[in-house]
Amino acid sequence: MRLRLGLAQINPIVGDLKGNAEKIVASIKEVEGKVDLLIFPELAITGYPPEDLLLKSQFLTENLKMLNYIAEKTGDVCVVVGFVDVQEDIYNAAAVIYKGKVRGVYHKIFLPNYGVFDEARYFQKGRQTPVFLIRGIRVGVNICEDIWFADGPHLAQSLGGDAQIIVNISSSPYSVGKPALRERILSTRAHENSVILAYTNLVGGQDELVFDGGSMVFNEKGELIARARQFEEDLLILDVDIESVFRTRLQDPRRRSKRDGSPFTVPVIKVEEENRSRDEWIKGRIEKPLPHFEEILKALILGTRDYVRKNGFKKVLVGLSGGIDSSLVCSIAVEALGKDKVIGVIMPSPYTSPSSIRDAQELANNLGIKTFTISIERIFNAYREELKKEVFHNLPEDVTEENIQARIRGNLLMALSNKFGYLVLTTGNKSEMSCGYATLYGDMAGGFAVIKDIYKTWVYKLARLINHKRGNIIPENVFRKAPSAELRPGQTDQDTLPPYEKLDPVLEAYVEKELSFPEILEMGHDEEMIKKVIYMVDKNEYKRRQAPPGIKITPRAFGKDRRLPITNHFLPFS
Repeated sequence: MRLRLGLAQINPIVGDLKGNAEKIVASIKEVEGKVDLLIFPELAITGYPPEDLLLKSQFLTENLKMLNYIAEKTGDVCVVVGFVDVQEDIYNAAAVIYKGKVRGVYHKIFLPNYGVFDEARYFQKGRQTPVFLIRGIRVGVNICEDIWFADGPHLAQSLGGDAQIIVNISSSPYSVGKPALRERILSTRAHENSVILAYTNLVGGQDELVFDGGSMVFNEKGELIARARQFEEDLLILDVDIESVFRTRLQDPRRRSKRDGSPFTVPVIKVEEENRSRDEWIKGRIEKPLPHFEEILKALILGTRDYVRKNGFKKVLVGLSGGIDSSLVCSIAVEALGKDKVIGVIMPSPYTSPSSIRDAQELANNLGIKTFTISIERIFNAYREELKKEVFHNLPEDVTEENIQARIRGNLLMALSNKFGYLVLTTGNKSEMSCGYATLYGDMAGGFAVIKDIYKTWVYKLARLINHKRGNIIPENVFRKAPSAELRPGQTDQDTLPPYEKLDPVLEAYVEKELSFPEILEMGHDEEMIKKVIYMVDKNEYKRRQAPPGIKITPRAFGKDRRLPITNHFLPFS
């Protein structure tokens, strides 16, 4: 006995209920007569996360209308799709649909309320763990977080309901290391329950989040038998062997003892009892996981493409300084959108070196993008002369004049944005944003911060990867020269910040791992440097709150992940 699965890894848009429903229906029609069970991601109808749209009754009603519309279009293929169920409260739910009807519904039990998740704010938790009889095979359905707990609903479904297949529909956002962690968790759940586990994940960018897809199927021994592509829509089809589940369970006395002591009674909902015989056997394909930095680069490209596309922007602007950050952001933008949709703006000041202008222009030429060159020298001099007349009279120049230059550039970029409707991409990295080494309303001005969650040392590695893949489009001189804002003669970043190769490990320890000052000190870093870094991180929360949204890459991205008060007198060291 076997069942043919289809895992439809789609890229919906939050709030586009009709568009998402049409995408789901198109996938159903594509596999009609070819698969037995077609599985869509969590909240596929609404998009994920819908956030406070869930507080709008009209949104909830329209979501139910789209569920019924999908059901009407469903024929001889059984479909599992995520939606919001409305009862006495609202539930993150999975509908099981067959031949025009919703045959049953599962409500998510474990509601994540940490990091980027706020599900307890919106949803009531589920109470039941039904099993569905599909083609004579028992299938347990659950949702995302439910599978991360060893005693989750899958345990009741496999023991009390004798489920042979567990379907987990998910919208699990990407962060570094997450795909490998998911694979380990899912493999363990399949093995410990002696069950085939089919996991369908969302793909696409949504505000600061990127969903990486990578849907997977494991056999009852915990072995990976199919994996979809990462960071793109995909349809994964394969046959799974139900007899193998039975044989494995026969040889497992531990399962018998668990069942004897099991408190679970699980309702079984009949969907379709007759099994279908097929001549051919479709073996699952296993896409290779991406290498570390290629995975990050793919996330940045997808996150940028979807933010621009889903928010209706036609083109983007990037201020080109000739430095590594703007070179990387511009290269990512071209990869995401195409060269005709990226505009570079070169804005030299009195302190901009000729080599930086050459590097910026060479990058633009290599990428094939249009550029504007707008000197800020006369505007900057006008600022200085006007301020020196009275307000700054006899005062020495300092960081104020440096920031004026950055703000003039931000003003020019936003003027171009207003005139032409282009989205400004900011170029600050996580090392700078952590320490507040950025100018409010200057280089922080813009609509989307592509690399705000990328440490400076990672920036160089990603830029090298782009050159390796695309043929040295970023000039070599950009890698060689010392990082500098070029806002005063001879300036380098290291005038203000520790060297990045020393700074980034401290930032990772303090921001990502939440290590204390003594713990970081034990790592062998200089004590005064640690104190300086911690002080800069903590005192610049007010700047980060005013930064544009950017792509979450690390497990502790600024914003939804890491939420600290702006007014904060806690001092980690004395």
